[in-house]
Amino acid sequence: MKKRDIFEPLQHKDIFNKLTIEDIDIKGKRVFIRADFNVPLDDNLMITDDRRIRSTLPTINYAIDEGAKIILSSHLGTPEGKADPRFSLAPVAKRLQRLLNKEVQFAPDCIGSQVESLVSKMKAGDVLLLENLRYHPGEEKNDEEFARSLGKLADMYVNDAFGAAHRAHASTVGITKFLPSAAGFLLKKEIEYLKGAIDNPIKPFVAILGGAKVSGKIGVLEHLVGRVDKVLVGGGMAFTFIKAKGYEIGDSLVENEMLETAERIRKKLIENGVKFYLPVDCVIAQNTEPGAVIKIVPTQEIPKGWKALDIGPASVKLFTVALQDSKTILWNGPMGMFEMDIFSRGTFDIARVVADAYALTIVGGGDTDLAVNRAGVSDAISFISTGGGASLQLLEGKELPGIAALSNRGD
Repeated sequence: MKKRDIFEPLQHKDIFNKLTIEDIDIKGKRVFIRADFNVPLDDNLMITDDRRIRSTLPTINYAIDEGAKIILSSHLGTPEGKADPRFSLAPVAKRLQRLLNKEVQFAPDCIGSQVESLVSKMKAGDVLLLENLRYHPGEEKNDEEFARSLGKLADMYVNDAFGAAHRAHASTVGITKFLPSAAGFLLKKEIEYLKGAIDNPIKPFVAILGGAKVSGKIGVLEHLVGRVDKVLVGGGMAFTFIKAKGYEIGDSLVENEMLETAERIRKKLIENGVKFYLPVDCVIAQNTEPGAVIKIVPTQEIPKGWKALDIGPASVKLFTVALQDSKTILWNGPMGMFEMDIFSRGTFDIARVVADAYALTIVGGGDTDLAVNRAGVSDAISFISTGGGASLQLLEGKELPGIAALSNRGD
């Protein structure tokens, strides 16, 4: 039995109060599914990671099995309100066709008479993918007329785009004024795991926070007070905390305007009985050029002209011991500049420790997702969130507009 089989049922409390696709009758209906197909493309416009597409397959397949007419929509990149072939969803249509093993029609736009004509010819089980929503400025402005035009295409609306749920856009909020609305399976799962981890964790609960800046994680740290048992901080953000304690950090990344805030948060966590861990050693270099000379030094002894770019082996050991008795681990943000091999060891070592832990393990944030994939341990993580900004806002305890707009169960 895998660890996720043991811990998953404990995690899934009844914390999702929105209607889901299973709660509504979609047989024979036109169902507008907002997905998050904002996938990375290479210079040849080939998809380099299709996990976001795969994550929505359960919702799409359910709708196909129910005999719905499925109209899929998404944004991709930042086309700034105008058509741009670099951000076309055409590669997504091809990949979807392969993953679903059935024809996926691709519309040249997301609104208008041509799209309406394609929809009118759909039969039960047909799948149509609309072109990039952000080709129209009305999408990001949550323009009512644009939302109305989207709504004209369907009978029901299903949001399965957790990665866009923190945006109040026409396809996540505005459209719910014109159609009965519900959540897809992915959206429900994201809320259950992320909100469940914070509000109802299996103890001991350990949070690992990394990435570049403290400012991006202050809301999460504030929200963790009284909920978490241990906080482990790595990545560039650690050096704001270390400098705030009065230590020399050389040329390492620091947010000087956040020093007082960082120290206040650290003390507040400790006063509330939270064990707070910072790196004790780090990998340093004078630059990030290929072949750069590196050293491993205590975090209190970083010379001027050198910058910390990864946690060191003693920090990995310290964090490993801190994680040993955990039953819930939430990880958001890498331990260093893992994109470069010479600064990847700390992040990858922690990824393996998290994967091996006998705990419910939840990874949030695009960089951390990429790190566990590169470390080759993604299959051993209980849940990997598809949303960067959305997962952070949820972990801060904030309401997400795209979820708030959906119909409540029992209404």
